[in-house]
Amino acid sequence: MAFKLDGNPLAVDVAFSHNDINYPANWLRLSTADEKTALGITEIADSPTYDSRFYWGNGTAKTLTDTNEVDENGDPVLDENGDQVVTLGVKSVLKAQEKVTAGTLLAPYDWYVVRKAEKDISIPSAISTFRDGVRTACDTREKEIDACSDTAALVVLYGTTEKDGVYTPNMTQYPADPNS
Repeated sequence: MAFKLDGNPLAVDVAFSHNDINYPANWLRLSTADEKTALGITEIADSPTYDSRFYWGNGTAKTLTDTNEVDENGDPVLDENGDQVVTLGVKSVLKAQEKVTAGTLLAPYDWYVVRKAEKDISIPSAISTFRDGVRTACDTREKEIDACSDTAALVVLYGTTEKDGVYTPNMTQYPADPNS
């Protein structure tokens, strides 16, 4: 919530003066709505905030699917290699993020796979189970993303809740690290 006095913004937790009276920094927090109104202070609602993974700053939903870019004449926009420029949609971005997460979880244990290939030394079952679980979790989330028909379904899938402008996502349930 923002406040204005005589058309000027008032910062919360900052002392201010009005009509030769000095008000302490905590006055806006401690005063009642009636006290603020009596002084001529108006409350201004904060602008809504939107989860930037799914929405533009104005609240418009981002495109879910990839878009082949075209110019004002409808001709394909080409990159320096002559390939059509494609802007990734929300689904592709989210799936790529899941792959990065999975890759980050798998990377510390890649050496077991290399050792197996080079020296034929078995991968410990806990490591193998963990790696399989990571791949399964990633694959499951990618299928869940693909199954979403609209932005609202993706927001529900990710369990995004907003409190005071902070979004708390429902993260993919990857298995616990076997070394933790």
